[in-house]
Amino acid sequence: MRIALYQPEIAGNVGAVLRLAACFSVPVDIIMPTGFAFSDARLKRAAMDYGEAADVTRHANFAAFDAERRAQGRRLLLLSAHASQRLPDVRFEESDVLMMGSESAGVPPEVRDIADIRVRIPMAPGFRSLNLAVSTGIAVAEALRQTEAFPA
Repeated sequence: MRIALYQPEIAGNVGAVLRLAACFSVPVDIIMPTGFAFSDARLKRAAMDYGEAADVTRHANFAAFDAERRAQGRRLLLLSAHASQRLPDVRFEESDVLMMGSESAGVPPEVRDIADIRVRIPMAPGFRSLNLAVSTGIAVAEALRQTEAFPA
């Protein structure tokens, strides 16, 4: 299982995801560019001392990320508020990559169309989205539960 962040814009969200990734031993792919410098204090504050324990790979762009993902034979699951497939209905595989779009724009159509599965987290009527780090935590927890891959 891997987490991919497509051009994230908010350092605090990335820091929270890095903390999550370290705690669950899930590697993170960050698809550049980001909306902040990786030395940003907000990233370090949100990740706390867990950030350095996270397994992070930065990719120059989506094409570089996608080429590596395909070479490894990994499915790409895009989390999107606009997807039709509900999170509880998805059957995850251990090698899946769970990709989150940027906070303000998601992903462009050409990236969306490459995803093997597009997934949404069901919510109460009248609400459109969750915070990126919260969504990542929910999706990763469900994927790890299904694949019995939570750390011992």
